[in-house]
Amino acid sequence: MHSHAEHDYLPAAGHDWALPFYDVVTTVLGANRARNELLALMDLKPGQRLLDIGCGTGTFSVQLKQRFPNIAVTGLDPDPKALARGQRKASRAKLNVKFDQGYSDKLPYDAASFDHVTSSFMFHHLKREQKQPTLREVLRVLKPGGDLAFVDLAGPQPGAKQGLTPHVHPPEQLEDNREHRVVEMMRSAGFAEAKLVKRGTFCFGLLHVIYCHAIAP
Repeated sequence: MHSHAEHDYLPAAGHDWALPFYDVVTTVLGANRARNELLALMDLKPGQRLLDIGCGTGTFSVQLKQRFPNIAVTGLDPDPKALARGQRKASRAKLNVKFDQGYSDKLPYDAASFDHVTSSFMFHHLKREQKQPTLREVLRVLKPGGDLAFVDLAGPQPGAKQGLTPHVHPPEQLEDNREHRVVEMMRSAGFAEAKLVKRGTFCFGLLHVIYCHAIAP
């Protein structure tokens, strides 16, 4: 963990020394495929603005811009080293992706600034006291009718398969990622139409994930 003026954060790869291997590992495990399924939840149109919170090394932010060149993509993360990697990826691909350093529970943007917000494999890294403020901040920066597309590791669920998930992160870290709990938190933050969309797997079917969709009123 690294100290920052606001609060501590977890580097994209867990440790700074592991950052060079982060993209290779996540690609092999299939995390990019899991992220790409978020696209089915959103109706992306030319001229719209999208915010990718907890963007890490910017892989998904860059992929979004490649597939939808007529939308404005911003990636946000507290880790400056990860953001630098994201900026290099965008530059190599000759893509205009904006990368900002900041925290999800105190977004540095005006109200109603974005049409879409994506959150992929970030929520379980937040401390419990940061989660509700994060969701409220997402709602604040979304335009009316904008949406939050969310994928993360599935929390403990009675009768549900867990695969390797409990061995990757302790159950208490994923407690708030129980299916009904995530939706409850979204609704409590003001997303009245929040819902669980689907369950899925990645890492050769060994890690279980949940997809949620929430529309700003």
